[in-house]
Amino acid sequence: MEGANPAKERRYVFYCTINTRSQAAIRAELSSNRRSQPESAGNSPPPSSYRARQINRTRRTKAEIAAIRAAIREVIGDDPPMTVRQVFYQLVARGVIEKTEDEYQSTVIRLMTEMRLDGDLPFDWVVDESRRVRVTATYDSIEHALEQTAKFYRRSALKQSADYVEIWVEKDALAGVMWDVTSDYDVPLMISRGMPSLTFQHGSALAIRRAAKQGKHTYIYQFGDHDPSGVLIPQTIERRLSEMCERLHCPPPIVERVALTKEQIEEHNLPTRPTKRDGNRHAHGFVGDSVELDALPPSTLRAMVREVIEQHVSPEAMQALRVAEDSERDLLRAWRPARTPRC
Repeated sequence: MEGANPAKERRYVFYCTINTRSQAAIRAELSSNRRSQPESAGNSPPPSSYRARQINRTRRTKAEIAAIRAAIREVIGDDPPMTVRQVFYQLVARGVIEKTEDEYQSTVIRLMTEMRLDGDLPFDWVVDESRRVRVTATYDSIEHALEQTAKFYRRSALKQSADYVEIWVEKDALAGVMWDVTSDYDVPLMISRGMPSLTFQHGSALAIRRAAKQGKHTYIYQFGDHDPSGVLIPQTIERRLSEMCERLHCPPPIVERVALTKEQIEEHNLPTRPTKRDGNRHAHGFVGDSVELDALPPSTLRAMVREVIEQHVSPEAMQALRVAEDSERDLLRAWRPARTPRC
């Protein structure tokens, strides 16, 4: 062929020859294997090197699927809202499903998706803090702005306290569950997403310095997984903030690990998982299996958060604050700006 590359043609012919020979060799081997089989094994499978793997999967019946769906509704209905991961752990704890990643992905996520799309599960029963929307707050009029201000008007319970408090959580997914409590008291919820960054900790150090100038001590309560990295997070926070506070000339915070602890794991009989040790430099010295914070029932997690906050803000002080809020909210709603006459 005109313009053809002889070297390329040789490579092509060589490849085709090798490929044809390889196929011929495979066919010959298969034929030889079949001839070597005894007649009684005429229906037996081919040699192991060519045998297709059998996949044994037991499909659940419609009744079993319906039972799991009912359990999902019951679990979330007892304590909404919840993350999908929390639902998974509660189903495991109740013996509804096994604790495997396949059950999480193929059963819990799939069924909860179907149930929400079918209208069997309210969307606001499930929280997902890993994906957020940013939008500018705007108003239709001054009256609308006043109404919204009155609706969301809050006094800071934390400012009335003699101490400054921060709640730290390792996992972004649980922020929505814990925010229900921390927002009541105007306590910052610090989401570290694993080991906190230096910038994130510096922001906390500046808040600690502002509190110190007001004569307040700082208390940090940390919540995280019981695993090699999770148990080190509060130690990292305490060490780094102590260094920063020394440079900022303010007292360091008191850091307390609230959850998870070995005692809580035993008390609530939480499901465990094998600790990932390969390539994990934090695993040296960590003994036993790991447990995710998500395994705690949401009501228990909220109660823990509320308990540590109320060491610094009493329920009586909160009640007095809410009464004042209601009165001032009524004043906002009653006030109407004077309308400017049109020219």
